[in-house]
Amino acid sequence: MSRPKRTLSAFSLSFLDIMSCGFGAAVLLFLIIKHKVDTPEPIPLTSKDQTSEVMLLEEEILTGKKNLAALRNTLEAIEEEMITAQGRARQVSSEIREVAMHTQAIEPDAVAAELEALKTRIKKLEQQKNSIAAENSKTGEQALKISGEGNRQYITGLRLDGRRSLILLDISASMLDRTVVNILRFRNLRDERKRLAHKWQQAIKIVEWLMANLPADSQYQLYLFNTDTLSALPDSKGRWLDVDDKTTLQKVIERLKRQVPENGTNLENAFIVARQLRPAPDNIYLITDGLPTQGSRTYRGATITANQRQKLFERAIQKLPDRLPINVILTPMEGDLQAAFAFWQLSQRTNGAFISPQEGWP
Repeated sequence: MSRPKRTLSAFSLSFLDIMSCGFGAAVLLFLIIKHKVDTPEPIPLTSKDQTSEVMLLEEEILTGKKNLAALRNTLEAIEEEMITAQGRARQVSSEIREVAMHTQAIEPDAVAAELEALKTRIKKLEQQKNSIAAENSKTGEQALKISGEGNRQYITGLRLDGRRSLILLDISASMLDRTVVNILRFRNLRDERKRLAHKWQQAIKIVEWLMANLPADSQYQLYLFNTDTLSALPDSKGRWLDVDDKTTLQKVIERLKRQVPENGTNLENAFIVARQLRPAPDNIYLITDGLPTQGSRTYRGATITANQRQKLFERAIQKLPDRLPINVILTPMEGDLQAAFAFWQLSQRTNGAFISPQEGWP
C-alpha cells in the first residue's frame, strides 16, 4: 500500500535555520560597517582668555628669536675683539722682549752717567723755578688777591711793567650790557640792580686783574669817565698811588664797586685829564666798549650816527700824551662795528696792545 505524499509549507523551517540566517545577517552587517575610527578634530579655541594667551606666547617666541639673534651678533663681536686682543698681546710681548734685551745690553756705567745727568737737569729746573717765583713775588698779587679758578696769566702782548700805570675805565650807561635793548632796560632799574649787571661786573674784575698784576714797586691811578672824568678815590685826583699800599688799594676797589654806570661817553675829556698827570704815565690801560658819544663838539638831535662817533674819537686821540702806549681792553657793544677797528689802530700806532676778552674773563 503506497504512502501518501507529504506537502511542503513555507513555515516549516526549523529553529536552527532561523538562527543561522540571523547570524549571517549580523556578520554581513558587520562587514559592511566602516571599522576605522577617525581622530576627532581639535575643537577651535573660542575663549578670549585662551586666544590672548596664545598671542602672548607667540609674542614671547618672537622676542626670544630676536634676542637670540642679538646674542649671536654680540658673540661674534666678542670673538673679533678677542682675536684683536690676542694679536695686541703678542705684539706687546714682542716689545717687552725687545726692551728686556735692550736693557740687558745697557752697561751699568752708562746708567749711572745718565742718572747723574738727570739729577743735574733737575737742579737747573729747580733754580729756574725759584727765579720765576721770585720774579712773580714782585707783582701786585701780594696786594690784591683775585678769587676764582684757572690760569689768569694767558693774555699775551699786554705789558704790565711800567713805573706809572694809568687805568681809564668807562662808566657810561652802555657798560651795563652788550645789547641796546638790555641797556635801556637796566637804565630803568634801581642802582643796586645796575651794579650787579654782568658786563659791569666783568669790567670791575678786569680792573682788579690789572692791579693785581702791576709790579709791587710801581704806582698807579684809576680814573673813571663818562660825560665827566673823576678819580676812583676822590682825594687822590692828580697824584699817583703806590701798588704796595694795600689799604689804599682796597679802598679804590671798594669805591669802584659802589659806582653806578650812567650817562654818555666823553673820551676826549678822559685823555685831557691823562695828559695833565705829572709825572706822565708809562702806560695807559683803557677799558671801554665803544666809540665816544660826546666830546667838546656837540651834535644836534637825540641820536648820534656812526660817522659822528668816529669824528669824536679822532678828536679825542689828538689830546693823548705823545709817545705813550695805549692798551685797549674792549668789551664790545651791539651795533658799534667801527669801534674794534678804530681802537685796534690806536693800540698799534702807539705800540700798545688790543684785547677783546670773552665774557668769562678774567
